[in-house]
Amino acid sequence: MATNRLPLSDAPNGLLGAFLRDCRARLDPAVFGFSAARRRTPGLRREEVAQRAHISPTWYTWLEQGRGGPPSPEVLERIVGALMLTEREREHVFLLALGHPPEARYQGVDEVTPRLRRVLDALGDTPAIVKTATWDVVAWNPAAAALFTDYGQLPREQRNILRLMFSNPRVRDAQDNWDSVARSVVRSFRIDAMRAGANAEIAQLVEALCASSAEFAALWQDRGLPDERALAKRIHHPRLGAIDLEISYFAVDGRPDLAMVVYNPRDAESTARVRELIDAGRGAG
Repeated sequence: MATNRLPLSDAPNGLLGAFLRDCRARLDPAVFGFSAARRRTPGLRREEVAQRAHISPTWYTWLEQGRGGPPSPEVLERIVGALMLTEREREHVFLLALGHPPEARYQGVDEVTPRLRRVLDALGDTPAIVKTATWDVVAWNPAAAALFTDYGQLPREQRNILRLMFSNPRVRDAQDNWDSVARSVVRSFRIDAMRAGANAEIAQLVEALCASSAEFAALWQDRGLPDERALAKRIHHPRLGAIDLEISYFAVDGRPDLAMVVYNPRDAESTARVRELIDAGRGAG
């Protein structure tokens, strides 16, 4: 009688086992203090992975063979650590084993990859930044420095959008309808940090902002949902006047805690004003 059962190699646990075997095979035993002698295949042995993950060798063998039930998230995390998997590989393991991604695990970052840096630079006269889930600005192009803030002149701890919004008078004065912008920023910040699993990381920042800004403290108590992300922004430059921008948000591959924000001038007049600012900055340099 015909059945609808999938072959073991095509079942979810079979796919997981094949992926784990591939990851195990690429590891150098000597790096982990295991002898590399008398091995028939490259990489770690199953019992060595089990030893590093603090699980039963028999159970790990069954897992690679697609037998038994799905592992718990805690066990998967131990296997991920034992195999030295990347964040993208970690997500893939959880999807294969449990059918859903792992809980968010926030990663701090001080810089971006050269590839992402080249994307920023390729935007030319269009301001763009890369921000973390805690809204630290970790990369920017010359156009963003000219229009918003020269982040390179700030200490690292001050390159934060909320710190600038609530403590820098120049940044505040540049906003069109600061009250509305500030409310939207705080609500969106809370959601971004929670989605990235960065609750612990924001505690110190929130405490400092509440102590220094009564306005932030009041807004932080507002538990309302953010409006749909504003897709337009108006900046008031003290010399050039209003600059209208369209905002686009882009995810960064493999880094759910990072986002690239692009501020495209909405019209020819705004484009000309941004270019004038960039040219002035180049002349000053």
